Amino acid sequence: MFSIRTDLALEARELYQENSNQEIPGVEVEQKKEDFATVTRVKVFNRQGSEIMGKPEGSYITVEAPGLKKADADLKDQVSQLLAKELVQLIPKKKNLKTLIVGLGNWNVTPDALGPQVVSKVLVTRHFFEAYGKKDDPTMTSVSAISPGVMGTTGIETVEIIRGIVEKTKPDLVIAIDALASRRMERVHTTIQISTTGINPGSGVGNMRKEFSEKTMGVPVLAIGVPTVVDAATLTNDTIKLVVENLKTQASKGSQFFQILQEMSEEDKYSLIREVLDPYGANVFVTTKDIDIMITNLSQIIASALNISLHPGIDLKDVNRYLH
Repeated sequence: MFSIRTDLALEARELYQENSNQEIPGVEVEQKKEDFATVTRVKVFNRQGSEIMGKPEGSYITVEAPGLKKADADLKDQVSQLLAKELVQLIPKKKNLKTLIVGLGNWNVTPDALGPQVVSKVLVTRHFFEAYGKKDDPTMTSVSAISPGVMGTTGIETVEIIRGIVEKTKPDLVIAIDALASRRMERVHTTIQISTTGINPGSGVGNMRKEFSEKTMGVPVLAIGVPTVVDAATLTNDTIKLVVENLKTQASKGSQFFQILQEMSEEDKYSLIREVLDPYGANVFVTTKDIDIMITNLSQIIASALNISLHPGIDLKDVNRYLH
């Protein structure tokens, strides 16, 4: 199967099904629909499933809420609570839990600023525990947070920075937040993915950095991501598919142009599009014009979910007071 850029396990599964019309061996899928969102759990439990999906073995939970494109305060609260509910199931049930939250990305590039903006809104408490020599509190846990920047501004691999912090502060859990790439424009800003497999910073835009996972950190790593961009070639390919579907119902369906498009394989179409776009820039990614407000809203949603799930004595009302 040819490679269409996507960081979403849900979409990797869809691509396989489009080509084979069957479920991926070694993969289990469970879907639940809420009034305002759909939750899809994809579990990759063996090597075969991992190789087909192009994703490490582990769990991938996707929350899709189309209303987030025009979200009001109530919907943002609902999504935060749903996200917190999923996170609670994955956070270790450990007394005196210590968590490090890492905001990956470049705060100077809006589509890549999700991680840093989340970090600016999380409730950090580690310094209180350290200052007062407190090991346990029934209302909150020890939380630290950092946004390490990108290699282009630091000259240091992000994994090396975080590994040094982990070795020094010894958290029980690391939660990484990063911007992702999707294959469909309708999922940009409306989908949140949680995974137990860690993350490869920059993978969505073809800028692969060192793996950020339990294997490299020495502690469990949860990754939270939101697609903020779509690869231009992928978007164009999907647009052509829609055009072909539309032409099927038109009188022009007997035209030579239609016949050529219909007979081309998906791989040939995608390769042709990339070849045409290459002179204009090999790595062209598309986002929406309201990216600024969407990153602000999504960072609030994710930060609220983290604050609720990591601090038992804090509810959404408290969180909203803190953020506003």
